Amino acid sequence: MLTLAIDCSAIHCAVAVHASDGDRILAEQSPAIGRGHAEQLPGILQSVLNAADVDLSAIERVGVTVGPGSFAGIRVGVAFARGLALALGVPAIGVGSLEAMAIPEALVHGRPVMAVLDARRDRVWTLIVAPDSGVLDAGREITPEAAARLAAETGCDILGSSGALLAAIDPGLAERQIGDRVAPDIAAVARLAAGLDPATNPAEPRYLREADAKPQTGFALPHATA
Repeated sequence: MLTLAIDCSAIHCAVAVHASDGDRILAEQSPAIGRGHAEQLPGILQSVLNAADVDLSAIERVGVTVGPGSFAGIRVGVAFARGLALALGVPAIGVGSLEAMAIPEALVHGRPVMAVLDARRDRVWTLIVAPDSGVLDAGREITPEAAARLAAETGCDILGSSGALLAAIDPGLAERQIGDRVAPDIAAVARLAAGLDPATNPAEPRYLREADAKPQTGFALPHATA
């Protein structure tokens, strides 16, 4: 089975092609573009397909990171993946950004791993997985202080862009830092997407923060009556 994976959740515009036969990544690219995912994703996709020597029509499922991460980037990636999957008549699989970061490391190191990303506004996004890849603490948005306490209590390794922030709060966590990634490795996204059930992992944005703009129902005007 051939799986196409897409990640636009951060500064990278990442694409990979994975073959289940031999668990192989046939090709991948992950350029740091900052912005402009919508404009650059099609070209990067075609470049990866060319490098993999795979025709788009051969793709059997499309995986995409669904967050948390950049609001605009996630929407671009999800919309593109869903449209592509619809055109190809294949499943679209949603892959959590934090899961794709933590699960591979937990499996390799045989220890619990916390993925922690900067959510801004003095908040971080966290998720902890067990060595068997089971979720110990589901994804959520909390303060850095709460995240540092959680990491200390669970004795987990720490991976992600806000790891140094947690170590500044609790110096004892510094020795548990195993990386400062801002997004998952696209190869990990592809491998997870290849094994997930489409029915329980829809390609839908996963936001851990409520929208800033909310209807002001208290100021709603009554409907005019005839």
